[in-house]
Amino acid sequence: MTLYHFVGIKGSGMSALAQVLHDMNYNVQGSDVEKYFFTQASLEDSGIKIMPFQRGNIQPGMTVIAGNAYPDTHEEIDEALKLGLPVIRYHKFLGDFMQRFTSIAVTGAHGKTSTTGLLAHIMRGAKPTSYLIGDGTGKGDADAEYFVFEACEYRRHFLSYFPDYAIMTNIDFDHPDYFANIDDVFSAFQEMALQVKKGIFACGDDEQLQKIQAKVPVLFYGFDEENDFQARNVERGETGTSFDVFVRNNFYASFKIPQYGDHNVLNALSVIAVCHYEEIDAEAVQKQFMSYGGVKRRFTEKVLGDQIIIDDYAHHPTEIKATIESARQKFPGKELVAVFQPHTFTRTQTFLTDFAKSLSEADHVFLCDIFGSARENHGKLSIHDLREKIEGSHLINETDTSPLLAYRDSVIIFMGAGDIQKFQSAYEELKTDSLKEA
Repeated sequence: MTLYHFVGIKGSGMSALAQVLHDMNYNVQGSDVEKYFFTQASLEDSGIKIMPFQRGNIQPGMTVIAGNAYPDTHEEIDEALKLGLPVIRYHKFLGDFMQRFTSIAVTGAHGKTSTTGLLAHIMRGAKPTSYLIGDGTGKGDADAEYFVFEACEYRRHFLSYFPDYAIMTNIDFDHPDYFANIDDVFSAFQEMALQVKKGIFACGDDEQLQKIQAKVPVLFYGFDEENDFQARNVERGETGTSFDVFVRNNFYASFKIPQYGDHNVLNALSVIAVCHYEEIDAEAVQKQFMSYGGVKRRFTEKVLGDQIIIDDYAHHPTEIKATIESARQKFPGKELVAVFQPHTFTRTQTFLTDFAKSLSEADHVFLCDIFGSARENHGKLSIHDLREKIEGSHLINETDTSPLLAYRDSVIIFMGAGDIQKFQSAYEELKTDSLKEA
């Protein structure tokens, strides 16, 4: 039986795919750097072997799945090529793998991880479903009829996929290290749309998505009346959000979700549209919504004394605004403290003013140094450039998070796509110690 060796198994997509194959009784192992990543916990729980990178890991008879971050000159990939082993890039393997199922891609500039997680949870309540989520979570089902997966637009990787259905949450300018402008981003999504086989569910409230063309039906969802699936009578409360769904202006059903903010209503509406199209009963969807616990690093909460700590992946101005909006809905009357770590110099430079505007929606703002990436680890600007644009903002570092202790009975939101967790961990340790001493 073939042994699948993952080069870069701790990557969010790679770790999820490894778990899917493992659950479906494939032999799986992988290698990566020795630094701890939150994605490896699930791999370890599944008993999947993780080794440090070294040429000797590669043996005859393996099929090598290579992470997109590693070039052909990487020692393990180079060894595999020398031995004549199959070396398949992550997105190419995934594109071929999904052909055996009814596949549903979830893509968009924002919200794709949350929507993929929600769709997977709902579908699994009705039909055997395997899924792959961008937070590093994957689950395989040997009897799966459906395959739900997150499809990332970065470097046009999603063009390796030819899904049966696609949810498109929005089109926005991001990844300025690769995309030239919003038109370049749109062209990638337009090309993806032409590869979908059965139907597209697109957010009709999104100006860019209104222009999308396809060879298959495009069904629109959103708050506007022109949409095929429309959310009306939205009620926002501290325990979640409820709304009525109308299908082409005819009442369909009422739903409640234990999430907050209009963006989560839109995510839920896209899932409802897919389930309606696939004739999954509305009652089953209603029931599953209320048992959904969310995905990793998306408005993940914990309580420490008089403070509520939220961990969120928000790293684009649009996402920061949505996260703060959600916190305002769930915790009305509480002070909101944003602790933000910008991710990549190019993104920070491109959206400097927009970041300042979104972060200013919080009551207090703390900024961490800019987190570079494997692609770029320095830039012409610094965190001081962003601080100058946010009145009353402060800088914070991992070695001294004590200024956050001053915000009693408040919500502290740690946001970023880098290693913001180390700031959160340092603060949680400090806060826990202060509670013991009190």
